[in-house]
Amino acid sequence: MSEQHPRSSSEPTETTRSDHTPATVGVLGGGRMGAGIAHAFLIAGSRVTVVERDGESADAALQRIRESIRRSVERDSALDEAEIGSRLTTGTDISSFADSDLVIEAVPEDRALKDDALARAETAMPDHATLASNTSSISIDDLAATRLRPERFLGLHFFNPVPASALVEIVHGTATDAVVTETAGRWVRALGKTPIVVSDSPGFASSRLGVMLGLEAIRMLEEGVASAADIDAAMTLGYRHPMGPLRTTDVVGLDVRLGIAEELERTLGERFAPPDLLRRMVAEGKLGRKSGEGFYSWNEER
Repeated sequence: MSEQHPRSSSEPTETTRSDHTPATVGVLGGGRMGAGIAHAFLIAGSRVTVVERDGESADAALQRIRESIRRSVERDSALDEAEIGSRLTTGTDISSFADSDLVIEAVPEDRALKDDALARAETAMPDHATLASNTSSISIDDLAATRLRPERFLGLHFFNPVPASALVEIVHGTATDAVVTETAGRWVRALGKTPIVVSDSPGFASSRLGVMLGLEAIRMLEEGVASAADIDAAMTLGYRHPMGPLRTTDVVGLDVRLGIAEELERTLGERFAPPDLLRRMVAEGKLGRKSGEGFYSWNEER
């Protein structure tokens, strides 16, 4: 996917940006997803602050984002790498979110961890700002129950890898103000991505469907129905999916898929029970692309 995002070297306010991105964005968590989210807003013209748990993690996030920006600049000569980098800050001080228009939590898919991260973020950000979770399966209403301003809280579910993904799932909670949801949709479109709006429900739309397909593919592999490559080919060639469910699971991360499946099993029932093969591979550290091995070998791409 080519990157054709709106760019600006100025820093207008949220109200004057209209269909553009917020002037200042905070991202809590600088891993693969957080770095990708930061990259998207930087390319679109926002100032971005990424907060991590310690200095080493903050430095790693900085390098991760810089490398992502460098690749974008190689694809689009109109981008100014130095100017984009000048709008990026990484660190460990949560108070740096004090002037943010939007703060996005992007920590691992664990309910307690996310609730703690959101609580810390909202005490540092201004009252007018929007708070979002990048959760792929945890109920927005559950997370909103302990928020200071639940009407300004919603889900912004980005997809991995963020720079190449065309979709962002906006999850509208029961308490979410309709104007906040509408504004989030404009921000997403300004990133060059397509928003879909779903009401809060376990797994929302994308994770619920994607995980179900992935789990069934794992069961088929476990039962010896076909090889991983042939199962994936059935979907890429037979149904024109851009990537098969097992390769997709490798890209997402087997541990991430397991966590989502466990959450959906808890909320939606036994049909989302993770296969033994998935649990075993995660226990063995075979997490997919990020570990070098999953249903495929990724060592040459790491």
